[in-house]
Amino acid sequence: MLTQIVNARILTPQGWLKGGSVLVRDNKILEVTNCDLAVVGAELIDAKGCYIVPGGVEIHVHGGGGRDFMEGTEDAFRVAVAAHMQHGTTSIFPTLSSSTIPMIRAAAATTERLMAEPDSPVLGLHLEGHYFNMKMAGGQIPENIKDPDPEEYIPLLEETDCIRRWDAAPELPGAIQFGRYVSSKGVLVAVGHTQAEYEDILAAHEAGYTHATHFYNAMPGFHKRKGYKYEGTVESIYLIDDMTVEVVADGIHVPPTILNLVYRIKGIERTALITDALACAASDSKVAFDPRVIIEDGVCKLADRSALAGSIATMDRLIRTMVQKAEVPLADAVRMASETPARIMGVLDRKGTLEKGKDADILALDGDLNVRAVWAMGKVVEGTNKLF
Repeated sequence: MLTQIVNARILTPQGWLKGGSVLVRDNKILEVTNCDLAVVGAELIDAKGCYIVPGGVEIHVHGGGGRDFMEGTEDAFRVAVAAHMQHGTTSIFPTLSSSTIPMIRAAAATTERLMAEPDSPVLGLHLEGHYFNMKMAGGQIPENIKDPDPEEYIPLLEETDCIRRWDAAPELPGAIQFGRYVSSKGVLVAVGHTQAEYEDILAAHEAGYTHATHFYNAMPGFHKRKGYKYEGTVESIYLIDDMTVEVVADGIHVPPTILNLVYRIKGIERTALITDALACAASDSKVAFDPRVIIEDGVCKLADRSALAGSIATMDRLIRTMVQKAEVPLADAVRMASETPARIMGVLDRKGTLEKGKDADILALDGDLNVRAVWAMGKVVEGTNKLF
């Protein structure tokens, strides 16, 4: 099938094309051009001046549509993935909060089944924990948290190849060995839920930790002990130029001024936007998968209000927040939602930008940055065809 999207403002790696078109054949981008002359035999779609940008690559999300990936079932995965796709996500790495080994195995089996399907948006599994600093547990389930255990993580990585990312606190006993082993398997290792200071982060980076989980959340900044000042995890990660970060760009987890600061310091190519969304995102449900969690002020919190526990954000909200509140140019916000996470997760060869030969993952946004259409692998996502 041949499809041509015309009358669009198209974001390419070289910048914006005004009045151009995108030609799609089946699941691939056939051409991106500044010419909008109709191609014979193509289904013509008038973008009505919308922004045509790459679909979002979500690298940290716990659920949506009322379902959580910790459930581990195929039904839960499909519902949550579909819910986020309606808001502009076209590639997704389902995320588990700190879980038991049986829960991880169940989710891994489901992930492998979905990854094996043709044109699947599921690209791999992300384990957020369970090797975290208990003092920085935040919304994690505390009874599941422990120090890194090679008798757990080595067998898991030997028996499945769907785990693409694993987060840990590098100051824990055994965390450096964990980082070395996991990164040697081609898995992204990220710093998270940690009290690490500069020497810890340096050692972690040398051991393979290259990314920071929900930057600014569940990690300390500049602080004092007995009158002496110490750099926190935040400053330490800023100081290591090639460490990448992700931010929950809902405007609540990280205020817009700090979102702008991260953008200025780390830059577009080292900053990814994430939702860190829970089951209640993209849903009418007001109930989170975790019974300890409440929804209040547009965000998920622990019921005692001691910590944020996740968001109800979707990909389109991330882009709007960065542009409308953090005052970041649209092109840069989109790149941080698509190109940068694709690069971080090693899938930029086929995802993250609108280029000839890449997967036809496309998002149409109107002037207010609301979703008008989503194509995933060349197919219109159900419920998003507001252009035609």
